[in-house]
Amino acid sequence: MVSAANTALSEPAIHDGYRVSIEPCDDRIRVIFNGETVADSTRAFLMHETRLPSAYYFPLEDVRSEYLLRNDLLTHCPFKGNASYWSLKVGDRTAENSVWSYEDPYDEAAVIGGFLAFDWGAMDGWFVGDEPIAEQPRNDVAARENPFVKWVIDDAWKATSAPDFVARLAAALIAAEFPVWRLRLLVRTLNPQLFANAYTWQRDIDGIDEFQATHAGLQSAQYRDSPFAPILAGEGGIRRRLEGSNPKLDFPILEDLVAEGATDYVAMPVRFSDGLINILILTSDRPGGFATDELGQLYEVLPALGRQLEAYAQRVSSLTLLRTYLGRDAGERVMDGLVQRGDGEEVHAVIWISDLRESTALANSLSRVGYLAALNQYFDCVAGAVIENGGEVLKFIGDAVLAIFPIDDKDDPHPDACLRALDAVRDADRAIADVNAEREANSEVPLHYGTGLHRGDITYGNIGTTKRLDFTVIGTVVNEVSRIESLCKILGQPVLMSSAFAHSVSSELISLGKHQLRGVVGEQEIFTLPESKEA
Repeated sequence: MVSAANTALSEPAIHDGYRVSIEPCDDRIRVIFNGETVADSTRAFLMHETRLPSAYYFPLEDVRSEYLLRNDLLTHCPFKGNASYWSLKVGDRTAENSVWSYEDPYDEAAVIGGFLAFDWGAMDGWFVGDEPIAEQPRNDVAARENPFVKWVIDDAWKATSAPDFVARLAAALIAAEFPVWRLRLLVRTLNPQLFANAYTWQRDIDGIDEFQATHAGLQSAQYRDSPFAPILAGEGGIRRRLEGSNPKLDFPILEDLVAEGATDYVAMPVRFSDGLINILILTSDRPGGFATDELGQLYEVLPALGRQLEAYAQRVSSLTLLRTYLGRDAGERVMDGLVQRGDGEEVHAVIWISDLRESTALANSLSRVGYLAALNQYFDCVAGAVIENGGEVLKFIGDAVLAIFPIDDKDDPHPDACLRALDAVRDADRAIADVNAEREANSEVPLHYGTGLHRGDITYGNIGTTKRLDFTVIGTVVNEVSRIESLCKILGQPVLMSSAFAHSVSSELISLGKHQLRGVVGEQEIFTLPESKEA
């Protein structure tokens, strides 16, 4: 028998918990599919792996390669390497992803490098000589219980977040005497700004370090030169032994790890149910690194860990998407269960509506791309100012922005929310001025706008049909602030405020007198900023 331990001088001793052994077959082994012999060899190897069916590996020369169709599927084993896959097509039948090979295996599996294995159940027949093999050979090596299985069932699900999950996983590894020095988990996320969240545990450092990787960071040389890039591109996992006189240090991070005393590095893809690839990275500083037994036991439970991790990732992504499309506060309210039509509450708030002026003419004078760019410039200035000052952008209505600044105490005559709204007005005004200076320098049409602010009681919640809901604000003050904003063009001012809002701030505002709001009974006094210019 040729064992994995004998094929790699650097492989630590194999334990009873998980093992891989490879033995040569002296008999003639044949594989039949759709009436054709697709493999026929007296030089095959039989691989035994703990708790898995055994598999025959055939040299390429003894396989009918004209029937093989290579595809893009890759899987990773931390002690065998990355497996490439082929579909088998004979006549009118195709067996998808039924053939695989470790073309560049790790030392533990070097003896089967370039050999091909066939999915036993997808084939029509297996023969030793002329005698059919009744059933797939099984591994007859007894194995002790995998300690991580019990942890997955009893403890992993108790984690309340991805960082807590990483902390619990690290504790389970240490309890099982797994020689991990550093553990890192990279989890992809649906976020317009963030590409992924990374969580790192290190044996000699308290707590879990969290890092947010931006989409812009994907263009950096640091990312391109990292092990993450090929793994996330679907090229499988990475195993690097860092000991010896000439270790393979093909990524800069490996040089840093060697300098810190690391002996072994394993980066494994963790796939979610939709195929999204995440990464689990393990680093050891024990002489000899990780044993096959140790990696094998963790590898066994990796799919289950991936599903549990996916639950946390989906919650984060769901909340991120809700915050992105509904606003932070509205998103959290929906996430907390306000999902039925009619769900909501009465709140007191500053109501903000901004509208881009002459947008139809602007759209007609620009290309689609140019108009969208101008629109986003405007939203960056206005909605950006609202968010930076603690407001809640509820929605973009065409070229308009609807936002609120909730007020905790409606009886407070000068609430902080009103002051923050006023700061947001001034920040937006400065940002628009900067954008217009840039646009005029580029011979582009400047942007004009109108903003109305009001204060009052609103209903904040779900409206719509049973199949299509919108989380928004409704009420008399919402209608009134819309009418106030529409006065901006008539009065030649970019910002107008109701008396209810104006009396809530200590800043000296300018009264523009009383005006009739369309559809509103009685006249209302309207105010503006002393520094306001004609819109």
